[in-house]
Amino acid sequence: MSENAIEIKGLKKVYKGRHGSPDKLALKGIDLNIPQGSMFGLLGPNGAGKSTTINILAGLVNKTEGSAKIWGFDIDENPRNARANIGIVPQELMFDAFFTPREMLEVQAGMYGVPPEERRTEDLLKAVHLLPQADAYSRTLSGGMKRRLLVAKAMVHNPPILVLDEPTAGVDIELRQQLWDYVRELHARGTTIVLTTHYLEEAEELCDTIAIINHGELVACEPTKQLLKRVDEKQVIIELTEKLTAVPEALSAFSTELLEDNRLAVKINQANANVGQVLAAVQDAGLTILDISTQETDLEDIFLQLTSSKNKDGQEAA
Repeated sequence: MSENAIEIKGLKKVYKGRHGSPDKLALKGIDLNIPQGSMFGLLGPNGAGKSTTINILAGLVNKTEGSAKIWGFDIDENPRNARANIGIVPQELMFDAFFTPREMLEVQAGMYGVPPEERRTEDLLKAVHLLPQADAYSRTLSGGMKRRLLVAKAMVHNPPILVLDEPTAGVDIELRQQLWDYVRELHARGTTIVLTTHYLEEAEELCDTIAIINHGELVACEPTKQLLKRVDEKQVIIELTEKLTAVPEALSAFSTELLEDNRLAVKINQANANVGQVLAAVQDAGLTILDISTQETDLEDIFLQLTSSKNKDGQEAA
């Protein structure tokens, strides 16, 4: 048995163009290993290829080239075993309006061949805070409740891997926290979690490893702490007693921006400069510092740097 929960090699997907439009290369040969027991973040702009990758693993989209294994089972050679080991929470909220949450989980468990005596419908409804709504029609549930019901639905067969595709989109802060509490609980019990999200602070807080996809290519895949160190940059905000109309000449050696008439933002790469050198330059300019603060690089800075640079065709990334 591999130590990886998911193994992807050379994964390509081409969507054929219609009515004379060109083909779209959605995935350009991705290699990706997701370790067992990890909390793994899969990030990227809209249209980068995240959902295509997930839909291939779910069996909803046919790959063009490459291979993928789920819990050691090849998705082509052993599709039933592969899908039995993964639960996927889709981005779209799709429900039968006339099914209750209880009925929905029972039907889903039956589709996976879970015997009635082994079903965990009550426990799952309780875990996602939907026991009071267990017998209400799904059309009466709020968006946040539907999102949590999708999580329960993905867990009916107790898979060792749970994939959440934008799980907290449109969910308020309280419900988001409840959802993450449950996901952390699953992770603590050994479930491998794969998360796609637009909320970068979520990925930074929750994920131990982060992969970034852009234009169908993998541009980064590193432990979160290591990724945050990739751009060793710091921003120093200096508030002065003097009012300025331009950046002083003494600070032109640094990447300096005049924020307001008495505040400067100085970006420094700590390999080439330090805060002491910046303060010395301020003194050389004959300026008086009223206050000073620093801002460290965060995941958003790195994400933007990796996804907004020019692509291979010389076009700006979307």
